[in-house]
Amino acid sequence: MPHRPPDASVPPRLLLERLVALLRQDDVDAAIDAGLMDAWPDADADGLDADARALLLATRQRLRTAWDARARYEARNARLAQRAAERDAGRRAAAPAEVVDAAPTKRPALPPGAAALLARAKARAGGGTP
Repeated sequence: MPHRPPDASVPPRLLLERLVALLRQDDVDAAIDAGLMDAWPDADADGLDADARALLLATRQRLRTAWDARARYEARNARLAQRAAERDAGRRAAAPAEVVDAAPTKRPALPPGAAALLARAKARAGGGTP
């Protein structure tokens, strides 16, 4: 669930008690919709009994932690996708264009010294002298 816009007003005690009741019913979504994650200081819950206050503040903290983790996860995935796109673009740009040539490729000529050695070796193998 996205954060609701900040609200500088202090939640009334009845709202806090309603939030606690919703949390005790395990209806976190309804508690969020009712203002659980609105911007109000945790000290505003001091008027509640200890169990209710602990439940309310612990739930708020777990949600903040979860939402922050989700935001980090989404940012990480966006960074990884960006890097992958850059890497793929670099690979496509670096790949040389293939030239299709209908003519068969010729073997490179031997250097002159190697050609002379090969000719002498062939002559000796054939029984003749160069």
